[in-house]
Amino acid sequence: MEHKKQPSKVSRRAVLKASLAAAPMVLTTHKAGAQVPVGLPPSPPTTPWVEELPLQDTPLAPVAAPANPYPTLAANIAGGECGRDPHQRYDELCGPGGVAAGAPLFYEMAVKQNSSWRFNGDNAYYPPQPIWGFEGINTPGAVSPGPTIHARYGKPIICRIHNGLPALHTGFGSPEINIHLHNMHTPSASDGFPGDFYSGTVSGPTLSSRGSFRDHFYPNLYAGFDEFGGIGDPREALGSLFYHDHTEGVTAPNVLRGLVGRYNIFDDLDTGDELTGLRLPSGPYDYPLTISDRRFDVNGQLTFNQLDPEGVLGDKIVVNGKIEPVLRVARRKYRFRLLNAGPTRYYELVLQNRSANAIYGFTNIANDGNLLPNPLLHQYNVRMAPAERADIVIDFAKFPLGTELYLVNTLTQTSTRRPDRVQAPGTRILKLVVDRNPPEPDMSRVPSVLRPLRPLPSEAELATLPVRRFNFERSGGMWAINARFFNVFTPDVTVPKGSAEIWEFFNANDGWQHPIHMHFEEGRILSKSVNGTAVPIPPNERGRKDVFNVGENMTVRVLFRFRDFTGKYPMHCHNLTHEDHSMMLRWDIV
Repeated sequence: MEHKKQPSKVSRRAVLKASLAAAPMVLTTHKAGAQVPVGLPPSPPTTPWVEELPLQDTPLAPVAAPANPYPTLAANIAGGECGRDPHQRYDELCGPGGVAAGAPLFYEMAVKQNSSWRFNGDNAYYPPQPIWGFEGINTPGAVSPGPTIHARYGKPIICRIHNGLPALHTGFGSPEINIHLHNMHTPSASDGFPGDFYSGTVSGPTLSSRGSFRDHFYPNLYAGFDEFGGIGDPREALGSLFYHDHTEGVTAPNVLRGLVGRYNIFDDLDTGDELTGLRLPSGPYDYPLTISDRRFDVNGQLTFNQLDPEGVLGDKIVVNGKIEPVLRVARRKYRFRLLNAGPTRYYELVLQNRSANAIYGFTNIANDGNLLPNPLLHQYNVRMAPAERADIVIDFAKFPLGTELYLVNTLTQTSTRRPDRVQAPGTRILKLVVDRNPPEPDMSRVPSVLRPLRPLPSEAELATLPVRRFNFERSGGMWAINARFFNVFTPDVTVPKGSAEIWEFFNANDGWQHPIHMHFEEGRILSKSVNGTAVPIPPNERGRKDVFNVGENMTVRVLFRFRDFTGKYPMHCHNLTHEDHSMMLRWDIV
């Protein structure tokens, strides 16, 4: 009998340490293995306003019937699936009498290399080059950002993701994948725990075997369904989510190569229909904008130093995969779902006219994918740390046809440590051209009440909760939490299912900021202080959040609840370089 070769079970951290000892240089996309010293020159100049974005975002369609092999509760290792844990509570939620309305919808994507991606229309400086992206089973061609998935609460999804990356890849990044649906209330086996990466030849240390695909179970239930019954507490609804690679040690380079996409979820309040529920701008006028910083070498090739624990600050800003693109809009209201996809840069965005002598207001309706209790009217700027999201509504009806506007970043940043200051006129990242009247009346609106919040416990109740403190710090040239580096096998924290706790995030390292992301459960900020002195919580941060930007000498106290599922989850800095260099911990619900 032939014995199959056992899968390689390796830690990405071990690979990085070996690489650091062998070649402490920037790894680029050149096939010849050319390397660039750490002192990177600026990216080449770009030709603005050449690349056009599509007029609307077209969601990925579900597959009519699941492909062979059929999805199974336990991993279908014989059929080529990686060795994940069984789908938690699947029969209870989706079987006969379950809270979900029938069997899950089935989606299918493949992560592949696209060898001729264009970041900018200037062929002289930015030739077509390889990126990694997502290819929908019914939308051929790997793209970045990947196809948007439109989901609905009460309707679960099985999402199969194949790993079709070249196994013999050279350059930065690593061809294993591990997709995390950021801030979804998801069973541990489908959360994207950093050690659960897979390919046809490599198995992550927290999987039982390698495999070429993985089935992710997204129940699409509100948090708190054990407590409230049905599909959970609608006050816990999310809206604007995103998915991205979360492979241990190489999240930053893999995301930089393109492994990010969007996931919008609707319910009876935020319906995706301008005639029902809140009646927010919907359909073609509900538009995701994914923003990230990139660095290119002198040949216009994407570059990154994955060995440097301070990372690489991108000096070109990419919007939906393009540098300085154009979006043509109709004279009506739009909902823009803004995402800072990282890896490092912070943004403060304003809407500016062509001559840069005026800025225009908008309405902020959501933070970190969550509708606020009430819209924030007459806003003129929105700040986002890496992984933060903001939904804003802009009404272009007040502008005449032919108006040219710009989405502008006014926040300067000269290092990966933190943003510097707001400085006009800023850097234009997206051109908006009001070029048509809508073919139908604008029936959308922004009501004065959006989504209510669950009341916070009383002071007396809060005083009874356990309190944990986490210090985010530099240690031995790496990044640590409470003086410890990430260990995929050992939980630093264990919490009982159904409990609530207060977690304090503390940053004593003057000069750095850390956007801390909590998987699985969102939290409510109870207080912020700097050097022990209380500071106000900004209005847009007073709802539910999953990213908490911890500034220098700052403590952020957050209330978390731990509900519905058990298993392993991470908490980490979402400056992706800090995450890759060990500023992450494992916590378990038991």
